[in-house]
Amino acid sequence: MPADFDPLPSKTAHALLLLAVYVGSQINALAAPIRPDLPQIQAAADDGRVSKEVALGEAYLTGQGAPHDLKQAAYWYEKAAGQGDPAAQNQIGYLYQTGLGVPLDPIRAVHWYQLAASNGLTDAKVNLAVAYLWGSGVQKDPATAERLLHEAAEKGNGIALTYLGDMYFMGIGVPKDEAVGEKWYEKAIQSRNYLASYRMGVILSDPRRDSRDLKRALSLFRASASAGFVAAMHSAGLLLVNHPEMCSSHGEALALLNEAASAGMWKSSFALGALARDGKWVPQDPRQAYFHFRAGSLQGGDAASPIARNDLQVLSAIISPQERAELDEKAMAWAEEHNQPFQMIYKNHKGKTSLAAIALATPQSGSHAGNLIPASLF
Repeated sequence: MPADFDPLPSKTAHALLLLAVYVGSQINALAAPIRPDLPQIQAAADDGRVSKEVALGEAYLTGQGAPHDLKQAAYWYEKAAGQGDPAAQNQIGYLYQTGLGVPLDPIRAVHWYQLAASNGLTDAKVNLAVAYLWGSGVQKDPATAERLLHEAAEKGNGIALTYLGDMYFMGIGVPKDEAVGEKWYEKAIQSRNYLASYRMGVILSDPRRDSRDLKRALSLFRASASAGFVAAMHSAGLLLVNHPEMCSSHGEALALLNEAASAGMWKSSFALGALARDGKWVPQDPRQAYFHFRAGSLQGGDAASPIARNDLQVLSAIISPQERAELDEKAMAWAEEHNQPFQMIYKNHKGKTSLAAIALATPQSGSHAGNLIPASLF
């Protein structure tokens, strides 16, 4: 593989992932397919039954049993939140944090996070901690962020454990101490947190580490990827490509890279292009290689295009102008369908994408929260 196809994310990429605000406990309910009786739920919600208001908000949010309607989702979540439901308070806070169905309002988001946290919801404490860490809707206060994360971590919240690892490993708001950061990650892994598994996988894959750490890194990447974390799919696939001695089946690596590419990971598209270009694990095919490089360039835009430029020029000289035009059209259509970069695709307990699954899109520049995308839209 050429040097441009770094098999593992850099520490910079590692740090950027901290931008994502944790969605909250409501996500857990969305992992199982639901077909709600909308008229019955609507009637109960109209009568003020909080659980039905939450269910109606969920139905509109996911588009399962109701039209996908973010304004209606926000309306019902906020109504339930106003009646004191902590999960609804956390969820409407997230919607204000991201501007989904309501105007973007970080201050209002913090208000709902504070109410949910005061009602004992540890997920809300995590969201509130992130707000304090970045100064989003509240004055920046890393000390308060750390305290909130400790409180949530003491209750076994895996994402809180992971974020404490991030703070110490990268020195965000606290003195940098990688050893302490790793200890927090290990605690989070014990709680089966997918993000901590990915973090430690990145650390163990560092060339400066003992080569024996690679086997555990692969195991951690696999665990994170099976939960739906896109970066872990990419990392696991490329780790297998670069260390074929650890690979029992070429199909696993190819499937991981294809899934990550479909989730908007342009580096995975490039990796697939390199495999087709070199004839590694797949038949050597300049046309297929051109397609993947072209699609990845379109997915990644300005960040990706310079990396693929040389390969596209070389491959263009091999294939005919007519074939190139056809491949350009095909790549453009594919990239348009897979242009949304996702961080996470929530799955059910068997590792399959649920009918009611949702995905967490990569945050836009300057944002600390990703957009929720229902299954019907990706």
